[in-house]
Amino acid sequence: MIGLDTNVLVRYLMQDDPVQSPRATAFIEQRLGAAEPGFISVVAMAETAWVLERSDGLSAAEIATAIERTLQIDRFLVEREQEVFTAMITLREGGGSFADALIAEFGQRAGCERTVTFDRKGLRLPGFEPL
Repeated sequence: MIGLDTNVLVRYLMQDDPVQSPRATAFIEQRLGAAEPGFISVVAMAETAWVLERSDGLSAAEIATAIERTLQIDRFLVEREQEVFTAMITLREGGGSFADALIAEFGQRAGCERTVTFDRKGLRLPGFEPL
């Protein structure tokens, strides 16, 4: 298994850099597979969503589609895949940012009654309360 950093994943998904995107694509499509998948951590997924929103200007629906596509690629092993999937659905339904959705999902799975926040966008999520 080989870990993938956020920048490699973003270049692969966005195909937006004339030098790095082809290198990321060749590596992922030629080196990775069932025997040696690319590991994507939850942190890399959250950073990817952030980069897609802030740097690339994608909408929540477009980010959710990119995350869903990532989850469907057999060459990838996504850490905590079920939680990432649930957070992606929450994002698609308009419930805050992807990071907020991950925080809510991990909190719920850990048995938290609620999550307190100062973030107005986070308050759109079930289980978040203002502090």
